Amino acid sequence: MTKKLENKIAVVTGSASGIGLASAEAMIAEGARVVMVDRDRSALERLRSQHGDAILPLVIDLLDPADCASLVPKALDLAGRIDIFHSNAGTYVGGELVDNDTASIDRMLNLNVNVVMKNVHDVLPHMIENGSGDIIVTSSLAGHYPTPWEPVYASSKWAINCFVQTTRRQVFKHGVRVGAISPGPVSTALLSDWPQEKLQEAKASGSLLDPSEVAEVIIFMLTRKRGMTIRDVVMMPTNFDL
Repeated sequence: MTKKLENKIAVVTGSASGIGLASAEAMIAEGARVVMVDRDRSALERLRSQHGDAILPLVIDLLDPADCASLVPKALDLAGRIDIFHSNAGTYVGGELVDNDTASIDRMLNLNVNVVMKNVHDVLPHMIENGSGDIIVTSSLAGHYPTPWEPVYASSKWAINCFVQTTRRQVFKHGVRVGAISPGPVSTALLSDWPQEKLQEAKASGSLLDPSEVAEVIIFMLTRKRGMTIRDVVMMPTNFDL
């Protein structure tokens, strides 16, 4: 039986853990080879020993401008082409705005917004030349709802949702699809900034998604017929509003 992503080359940022890891492993299961991009060298080495030639590890610090600019050229050197680009790397700043550290705000906005725009900018010429490609950006439910406990994080995701929708309208004529996956709370390291009481309450009520559930939807988005773009998927635990 043919796998859904047989012979595809994917690049996934922030792929050593969380949603990025689940996305990469789901693509591998469907036959893709994945350039796994992360700054955690040891984690990528462990994953290479686990998955073998199905992954191509690429150590990049996306917050270093020169390193960030080298991502697409290095990925092309490793894999020869890029069919799928999953811009997943991100970070989280929550809580009261007046309590937030401004250096952390700068870092988060750089990674969640600027890096995404730069990576997509860099990969688009390759996909346009090939006349085909898929770009998926990890957004958040917070990008659709003015979440009162995370104004900085939510603002970054509102910005990136606008970027996804406007970029999609520019490049669909070239055969390039652009979409966003916007999950509610996912059980990843990003939630370490949540107040412990809120985190325990969410776990107890079944109000957290598993990264594998997000990855299943990403595969759905990638495997639609080329005439269909899944522009936005908002997904959340059924008990999210409890």
